[in-house]
Amino acid sequence: MAKSLQFDFETIRAATDNFSDSKKLGQGGFGALYMGQLYNGQEIAVKRLSQNSSQGEVEFKNEVMLLARLEHRNLVRLLGFCLEGVERLLIYKFVPNSSLDQFIFNPLKHVNLDWDKRHKIIMGVARGLLYLHEESRLRIIHRDLKASNILLDSNMNPKIADFGMARLFELDQTQAETNRIVGTYGYMAPEYAMHKNFSIKSNVFSFGVLVLEIMSGQKNNLIHVGDNREVLTSYVWKCWREGTISNIIDPSITSGSSIEITRCIHIGQLCVQEDMANRPMMASVLLMLNSHSVTLQVPSQPAFFIRRGVESNVSSMQDYNSRVLKVDKSRGRSNNLSKNEVSMTEPYPR
Repeated sequence: MAKSLQFDFETIRAATDNFSDSKKLGQGGFGALYMGQLYNGQEIAVKRLSQNSSQGEVEFKNEVMLLARLEHRNLVRLLGFCLEGVERLLIYKFVPNSSLDQFIFNPLKHVNLDWDKRHKIIMGVARGLLYLHEESRLRIIHRDLKASNILLDSNMNPKIADFGMARLFELDQTQAETNRIVGTYGYMAPEYAMHKNFSIKSNVFSFGVLVLEIMSGQKNNLIHVGDNREVLTSYVWKCWREGTISNIIDPSITSGSSIEITRCIHIGQLCVQEDMANRPMMASVLLMLNSHSVTLQVPSQPAFFIRRGVESNVSSMQDYNSRVLKVDKSRGRSNNLSKNEVSMTEPYPR
């Protein structure tokens, strides 16, 4: 770890008023998050890992080593770290507007996200992912991209956060396997959740889910549709085929180009297709988002499609659920990883 990034523990203790409750922004499985101010007046967010944190030493070092070498306007900025005895601290530039999930899934705050803001968030996350996949000195697979890991600055610009589970690829490497599945139900690509294969296309799947959540204001778990329950991606695809796109769109989106809104829903569906070969690369996603002259392919049935409560002949949602629950139990967690707001780590600023 670079010495230049290492903070003195007493400096951080002073910045947070000795980790005062009045400075606490949130509490999660990793430990507590605090707001602080350095001597030079800079505001910081400090993640103080608990000794029994699910984010362990490996993830702590992983996040420091990766973020220290990455810099992009759509990535959270790591200022440094602190190791002192049993204390493990991660210090970030403070992001004042909390995380995306605190807006799109909040019945009061989601009305503050007009179409322009949502579109800016989608574009920013896409640029951040393209940087991770192709434009940085490294090739990074995030593995836990979700609404709670997208932080929003004072101008509602998105910052991709939480790189504890990220994996570094060789520049010519396309995919890899893992013995340990990490991440969040609802955002995991089928090839990763069921076969432990992950790639940049796994990130594309998570991005597609995120886009559909931003457009609909709903989480990608089972939602009530009349007397039935459907996965969001399944419901979106069904509405798309039936020509009832208006049923998908968050009612708080009262302005904006209908062509642009429809196009974003279309692109989101292309990203969540079951066969990863059919999902676009992030460079193509940005091109499709930026240019209306680019012809979009017809999306195919998404992964984990459910019709009237009965599984179709694609990957089994039941098998997906059981695998995720087994992974969670093997880590000794008290909560099952069964909803997409529950994962190995919690978001930063709250």
